[in-house]
Amino acid sequence: MNKRTCRVCFSLLCLVFSCCAVASAQGYAVQLASDPPPQALSAAVRDSLSPQALRISGPGGNICEIWLRKSVPGVAAAQQLGVIYPQLQEGALVAAIQFSSDIKDYRRQQVHAGVYTLRYALSPVNGNHQGVAPQRDFLLAIPAAIDQGTATITAAQTIELSKKSTSTNHASVWLLAPGDIGAANSAAISHDSDNDFWIAQFSVTVAAGGAPASVRMGLVVVGFGPEV
Repeated sequence: MNKRTCRVCFSLLCLVFSCCAVASAQGYAVQLASDPPPQALSAAVRDSLSPQALRISGPGGNICEIWLRKSVPGVAAAQQLGVIYPQLQEGALVAAIQFSSDIKDYRRQQVHAGVYTLRYALSPVNGNHQGVAPQRDFLLAIPAAIDQGTATITAAQTIELSKKSTSTNHASVWLLAPGDIGAANSAAISHDSDNDFWIAQFSVTVAAGGAPASVRMGLVVVGFGPEV
């Protein structure tokens, strides 16, 4: 095989690998689905949620459905180190999520198939949590059966309830990521290649004092933090 033939073969291999990478990226998607919030949620929680779901899928099929809250109560934003959503209050109900099969959260903890509420929380500032994530913002999953109200609860209560979602003594944590600022309000999926995160992008209405504001948010639905 001469040098010219080798170069042609190498170029073809590069093209094949490039096409495979594109196909892999296209395997993740988010779409709006006309699925009402599941009956496993309380009536009060269902009424607070959008009547449509964000259905997120990957190469292996369906990952989850998310129902965003119509309006999330907020607070006056005060900048905090490592916090990207200071307008959210810890313990606030943000959404509900349904996993059709068992899944692992950001901390690699197994979470069983089922319906959960998602409440906002910040990772503690201590040695045990140093370096576990690029930012401190998380949504904590709580089994729908034990979280039946819409009122904001304390951070400690959120953590304790979320521990019921795992077989460990740690809450089920789902990392929030920066929203794709400048994008339309429609849902989308993005890839953080540095961390290999697949991020669902969506807009949430946050009411903090004045007129409600649309906040672009990202939620890591596939991807893990460092080993702990």
